[in-house]
Amino acid sequence: MRNADAQDSTFSVVPVTRETLAAITKWPGTGGGGLAGWIGAGRGSDGGLIRAGDAVNITIWDNEENSLLVPPGTKRIELVGTVVSSAGSIFVPYVGEVSINGQTPDQARRTIESKVVTVAPSAQVVLARGAGKQSAVDLVTGVARPGVYPMDGRQQTILSVLAEGGGIQSGLRNPIVRLIRDGKTYEIAADRLLADGAQNTSMRGGDKVLVVADERYYTALGATGTERLIHFEKDTLTALEAISIAGGISDGRANPKGVLVLRDYPANALRTDGSGPAKTRVVFTIDLTTADGLFSARTFRIYPKDTVMATESPVVALQSVAGLLGSAIGLRNAASAN
Repeated sequence: MRNADAQDSTFSVVPVTRETLAAITKWPGTGGGGLAGWIGAGRGSDGGLIRAGDAVNITIWDNEENSLLVPPGTKRIELVGTVVSSAGSIFVPYVGEVSINGQTPDQARRTIESKVVTVAPSAQVVLARGAGKQSAVDLVTGVARPGVYPMDGRQQTILSVLAEGGGIQSGLRNPIVRLIRDGKTYEIAADRLLADGAQNTSMRGGDKVLVVADERYYTALGATGTERLIHFEKDTLTALEAISIAGGISDGRANPKGVLVLRDYPANALRTDGSGPAKTRVVFTIDLTTADGLFSARTFRIYPKDTVMATESPVVALQSVAGLLGSAIGLRNAASAN
């Protein structure tokens, strides 16, 4: 690490302490950062109103003989899956275009019936909403029964929609609920969504919901309990949690004063005033032998693609060097004997 202080060094070393932590936490995230953010609960949209692109199912009943609307020998006609036009209207035979945009299903039924009775005075109309794109939520993946689910009302929430889809599939690693709305993506850990009612957001027609496994990971190296890629088990991870998940640091092998977190920053994150890293490559150092280091490790956040490394103790390093020297001397002696 001695070359880290040189002006031409390719990386910088930053101790994680109470004094530095406040500034570090304001630095930008890396490796894709955390989840995409969530919108929280709130008042439902006008999902109970009929809009362009919605589908409605209309049944017209008429007991009159020789009815213009109902085929001979029957008492009703069904107009299934009638799509509301971009102008907000539907076409009804012998009646023409009827505007129902912005109306509730019951208001639309009365509007259509008022037009129908002008050509069939005894007719009655029944209307139900179908699964139109603006009146339904699309459960894409990660649930027991993916599909398009019509919205029952304006206060339908994401948890109720997930329940309709049979719930989140078992076996998904730290499942993430992803909501796509109006071209924007929002994400939240499923555990957090289930635990906090304030996150149970109301649905809007056209929403798409996906439940996916959390693919974010960090790398554990050195004298930790393991050396491998480790996927995130929760929304956010601290350094102390990451070390614990990796199996802690090896007794007798690791140097608790030398826990390192290696991180790459993009060039546009660099700053000279301390509000960001000075170099694109940063080595954060944590001393777990002090109370300050332990408390700081509980707060210091790990980002995706970070490398968490526990260095070896000086004694182990010395033993390794001695072992290498011993091997070299043995080989040299063997060669001399030959």
